[in-house]
Amino acid sequence: MKEKILKKIEDRKIKVGVVGLGYVGLPLAVEKARAGYKTIGFDIQDAKVEMVNKGKNYIGDIVDDDLKVLVSDGLLSATTDFSFVKNVDFIAICVPTPLDKHQQPDISYVRSSAEQIATYMTKGTIVVLESTTYPGTTEELLKPILEEGSGLKCGEDFYLGFSPERVDPGNKEFKTKNTPKVVGAIGKDATEVIAAMYRAVLDGDVHEVSSPAIAEMEKILENTYRNINIGLANEMAMLCDRMGINYWEVVEAASTKPYGFQAFYPGPGLGGHCIPLDPYYLSWKAREYGFHTSMIENSMIINDKMPEYCVERASRILNKQGKALSTSKVLVLGVAYKADIDDYRESPAIDVINILKEMGADTEFYDPYISEYKHNGDINRGIDSISPEIVASYDLVMITANHTNIDYNMIQENARAIFDTKNSMKNIAARSNIDVL
Repeated sequence: MKEKILKKIEDRKIKVGVVGLGYVGLPLAVEKARAGYKTIGFDIQDAKVEMVNKGKNYIGDIVDDDLKVLVSDGLLSATTDFSFVKNVDFIAICVPTPLDKHQQPDISYVRSSAEQIATYMTKGTIVVLESTTYPGTTEELLKPILEEGSGLKCGEDFYLGFSPERVDPGNKEFKTKNTPKVVGAIGKDATEVIAAMYRAVLDGDVHEVSSPAIAEMEKILENTYRNINIGLANEMAMLCDRMGINYWEVVEAASTKPYGFQAFYPGPGLGGHCIPLDPYYLSWKAREYGFHTSMIENSMIINDKMPEYCVERASRILNKQGKALSTSKVLVLGVAYKADIDDYRESPAIDVINILKEMGADTEFYDPYISEYKHNGDINRGIDSISPEIVASYDLVMITANHTNIDYNMIQENARAIFDTKNSMKNIAARSNIDVL
């Protein structure tokens, strides 16, 4: 089976399926199609499927013209019908893996996808999970579902593996195409085949590991590493504030050391799909082994309390003006979770806004990339633009995303008070009305 599949990969005869057309799935589908493989994307959202089939993009890192050409050439299409699985050879699962209300892994999307795939998969199918999850998911959850639902045997009739997504929205240097990939599968043949498929599509190095669990754990390590170090930066920033020391100048000085130090920066909390969530996946799985991840959990506690801390700082800044937070008008600049993107998944700015409102502040937001966001089923709309008059009408401007297309000089010249949680205004000469996290 292995040699036959490798030949099909080489001859561009493999047909590819991608389940989930979000920030991970759509760029992957585009790269597969661009490499000459006929690709079918699946999503439960009719709107996404319709847009793909019309060649219309809804993901920032994809070029519209590229999508249109791939669709018009017949290399890329999308569907809401799961029976497409019977017509493809390689299936990548790129569905969400959120946390539930108890901060425990919600793998219902993965489970549901596996059950549907098992119904239609045939002998020789290759299944790869890309969704970030806890170590053991591929072998303990997917493998039994696929075997029982299809009547096929893993390693003999089909191949199964895990290759974690590495997507950084807005990154100007590293995209899906050139980011190194890790592959871990059940059996050497499966690893070789899956790695060959990615090598045929991507420019980045493909690193093979000995099992899916290794690949699952390394993905968790990547983001837990960042979570812990950002937690350290946030705690240091809180301590520096207490001591009257500028943390941003401290970290700039520390960064001059050419070895043994990597700079991490504080902020109003953590956003995006991976860094705020992955440590919870690891700590949840660790409890199964009677292991308490104390350092990881402490960093999570620090990062999770940053929105509340930032509101408390905002209250102190307003007090200097003789204003109470409950009677103040606050403008939040930026609801995206990072600079220059339109992605607000798990954005701490939304928590900041909610806490400000709970404290009675008249709170509005402006984001040049996001005109509205949905939270708990409600649509929250921002103001359309900012001007000197608009900025001057607020008691406090709170910067929660360091977008580069905002006129920070204008903000500084007209704002009564500014709380900059991202050090976005570091190059502003006059800083008398600016407090920095």
